[in-house]
Amino acid sequence: MLRSVVWLARAAGFALVGLLALVGPPKGSASVAVLIAGYGLLGAGLAAWAVVDLHPAAARYRPTALPVILGMIAVVAGFASAVGGGGAAIVAFAAAATLSVGGDIGFTASLAVTAAGILAIEVGGVVFDEGYGTLLGFPMLLVVGLLVGRNRGAYQVQARQSAALLAQYERLQEQQRRADVLDERTRIAREIHDVLAHSLGALGIQIQAARAVLEDQRDVERAIEVLTTAQRMASDGLVETRRAVHALRVDTLPLNEELARAVDTYRRRYGVAVAFATGGTPAPLPPEATVALLRTAQEALINAAKHAHGHPVEVRLDFEAGQVRLSVVNGLPEGRAAGPRGAGGVDGGYGLTGMRERLLLLHGTLAAGPDDTRWTVTARLPLAKDAAP
Repeated sequence: MLRSVVWLARAAGFALVGLLALVGPPKGSASVAVLIAGYGLLGAGLAAWAVVDLHPAAARYRPTALPVILGMIAVVAGFASAVGGGGAAIVAFAAAATLSVGGDIGFTASLAVTAAGILAIEVGGVVFDEGYGTLLGFPMLLVVGLLVGRNRGAYQVQARQSAALLAQYERLQEQQRRADVLDERTRIAREIHDVLAHSLGALGIQIQAARAVLEDQRDVERAIEVLTTAQRMASDGLVETRRAVHALRVDTLPLNEELARAVDTYRRRYGVAVAFATGGTPAPLPPEATVALLRTAQEALINAAKHAHGHPVEVRLDFEAGQVRLSVVNGLPEGRAAGPRGAGGVDGGYGLTGMRERLLLLHGTLAAGPDDTRWTVTARLPLAKDAAP
């Protein structure tokens, strides 16, 4: 649309130049002949320029044909403008040629077209004995056209670069949105997995206990009591799952309160002595750090219930300089080899390996191994500088 408007303006200018030449013709038959010939050649040049600029089929010839066409227009219009009279207005098309070549074509071709147009003006001025106004003023018009064209070309390049950067930014934003969605899905999947592993692991222990009571002791009442506890654990697991999903959207409680609740649940569920202590000055933790340490403690507790049932457990949370440390220690049964434990979860899943990966995402570490007759799980997470005690 814009190109069509520009070409309407050029056609109107071409008609106006012809009208001015009729109203104020140059002196001498030779000058008139040169002006008529120049006007005709200019019309042909404008027609060729319009075809190259507007016709889609000619677009592939534009890089090579356009400099030649604009050079011809600059030379014809420059020479014809030197005849004087109303025909001098034709120099406007020489300036338009240098403006266009400056914006659309390379610097070398722009200089060549401008130099050819100036040379044509000087030769015509000498041939038709024009004054300094033609010999100096008209070349300045061509130089101004070239400078304006170069500035316009630089602006167009910047506009294209800005559009490309904007498109790249939008693509990056879209990729970031997709990455955020995948990140959120991974976080939800990890959280649900950990909660279900903890709940189902505890449920599995109770079912095994009920089976042992029935097979070894034939105590139906005791088995029913154990199964009732298992049923309560299943209900608690559903509540815990809903609570985990809710925690993904809202802030969690402080870590020491979350751990105190987990310890109390373990104590009531398994009837085992559990000691919980904190050290240092508590510091606020991001929700993901709180959840990671809480899930680590729950995994260590359920492993203790499975592999060292009935042995006391110690849970300690220490806020140290630049880091927070969580330790879960439980005794080991006599005669039990203190081999690697916790690589797989209580449900055959990821277990402490998954906890280690979760902590690594937060630049933390997890160590699990025997210490004499005890099994120790230690998790460490760095504290943010603004959250250090």
